[in-house]
Amino acid sequence: MARELAKRTAEPVRERAIRPDVDIIETDTEYHLYADLPGVSEDNLDVTLEKEVLTIKGKAEEEIPAGYNQRWAEYVTGWYERRLRITEEVDREGIKATLKNGVLKVVLPKAEAAKAKKIQIAHE
Repeated sequence: MARELAKRTAEPVRERAIRPDVDIIETDTEYHLYADLPGVSEDNLDVTLEKEVLTIKGKAEEEIPAGYNQRWAEYVTGWYERRLRITEEVDREGIKATLKNGVLKVVLPKAEAAKAKKIQIAHE
């Protein structure tokens, strides 16, 4: 129905975004966020931090080699989008991201105030 309406009104239909699965691991000094983005290349990936929201957006495109015809497809291509709230515990200036084999890794270093500190025991 939406596609038919778009054809009649000449407005583009926006694809529904796929919400990627995310794992978060905590160490003493940082958080590691892993997001599954199969088929997304670095050129089609955007990771932004605006105020308290980390946004991951990416587009997976089909890669069918020339001369081949697709006969069956269970892999979904399209837009990935995920938003996560980032607290003051994260040092925003030190955030880094890498993409390897369809997995986005975002390293979120802890701010000094959020790091665990050893408390010395005083002798009385």
